[in-house]
Amino acid sequence: MSLNTEIKAILWDFGGVFTSSPFEAFVRYEQEHNLPENFIRRVNSTNPNSNAWAKLESNAISREKFDTLFREESRSLGHEVSGTDVLGLLSGTLRPRMVDSLKLCKQHFKVGCITNNMKPIDVALDTVEKRQFTDTGEVMTFFDVIIESSIEGVRKPNPKIYEIACAKIGSQPNECVFLDDLGINLKPARAMGMRTIKVVDPDIAIEELSGYTGLTFP
Repeated sequence: MSLNTEIKAILWDFGGVFTSSPFEAFVRYEQEHNLPENFIRRVNSTNPNSNAWAKLESNAISREKFDTLFREESRSLGHEVSGTDVLGLLSGTLRPRMVDSLKLCKQHFKVGCITNNMKPIDVALDTVEKRQFTDTGEVMTFFDVIIESSIEGVRKPNPKIYEIACAKIGSQPNECVFLDDLGINLKPARAMGMRTIKVVDPDIAIEELSGYTGLTFP
């Protein structure tokens, strides 16, 4: 193993990287409710800097207000969809090999998470949800820094959130590798000088990470 000494930090998105993509759940929901293909993604990508999704992830509105706004936005595009339903589709299953890759990276580099999220709420969780929450929390303990849109008040792909991440982790952009499942979030990071990896197939992403870092992942 020959480490790439130019790399100082590995930055990761969470949902769609360490967990299965919520887009898979969106597709199932659309099929079950006779919605057009990719309708939920269309709602989320319409006015992406000011829509209900952007406001929730910037902690500008409550979940209750999100439900109202999402219903309005989806209705204006032809089909009313519950925002509460959509939030329930976000939790995926963990990808063990990606988690193991994080653990190995932590032995050699600083590791951080940049996530667009919403402020958590105290709710009565069923058994499956409790397990997902616990598993996610355990993964979060491995990061040296965690940058959350709901806390910072700015979300990907705004370049400001990447600047915050670099400052908190103590590395320059050209010393970082960033993994995300959305190309729109990778573009500004790449423009700043980061090496970027789009996570579609986790095994391919890990292979690319090996190429950037010099690490051999099991």
